[in-house]
Amino acid sequence: MKVLAVIPAFNEASRIATTISAVRPLVDGIVVVDDGSGDRTADAVPAQQGVTVLRHELNRGQGAALRTGTEAALILGADVIVHVDADGQHDPSFIPSLVKPIADDAADVVFGSRFLGEVPEGIPLFRRVLLHAARTFNVMAMGIPRRVTDPQSGMRALSAKAAREIDFVQDRMAHCSEILRRVTRSSLRWVEVPVRIRYTAESLAKGQKSTDALKIAWQLFIGVFAD
Repeated sequence: MKVLAVIPAFNEASRIATTISAVRPLVDGIVVVDDGSGDRTADAVPAQQGVTVLRHELNRGQGAALRTGTEAALILGADVIVHVDADGQHDPSFIPSLVKPIADDAADVVFGSRFLGEVPEGIPLFRRVLLHAARTFNVMAMGIPRRVTDPQSGMRALSAKAAREIDFVQDRMAHCSEILRRVTRSSLRWVEVPVRIRYTAESLAKGQKSTDALKIAWQLFIGVFAD
């Protein structure tokens, strides 16, 4: 079973090599998508066997980068595709836990959840409140089941079949909820497994702001009506 990791990266020149070094021993290959970075992120990717680098000329958003990387992983013959952030927030040691339900033919999609026993490291109170609000929004407005514990799960694994079937179109941060909605409304088998997320001052400064929630909600509403 060939497992490939897809890592979307935007202005991650200072961290991408560390992330790749942690992920590479756990997968058969990596596809890095430099999403129009201005800091030569692509050049900072270490040249090693099994690492493919693609680049968007313009910054299109994390969703678009994941879509490009996922399509490339399928072309490269992936049986399982794992989505991992470039900034070091996702703990790569949980990749085997994400892959196992698919390898055991118990699921088609596996979502990593930071709220199933593994305490998120350094998560601020405002982020907890924001995630709780996002979960409520997903249930009330998007029809996502209440049993989904992590509404903005960015660490996930997809079988090749699921990756071909999930036609997500959101280019920016709304892709997380869109993927959840499409998977939970389909016949695909899905589960959540615990993962650990590490928050640092640097990643929080670069990550989503509370005001982004309104943008995400608007993008999702437009997407729902477009279906």
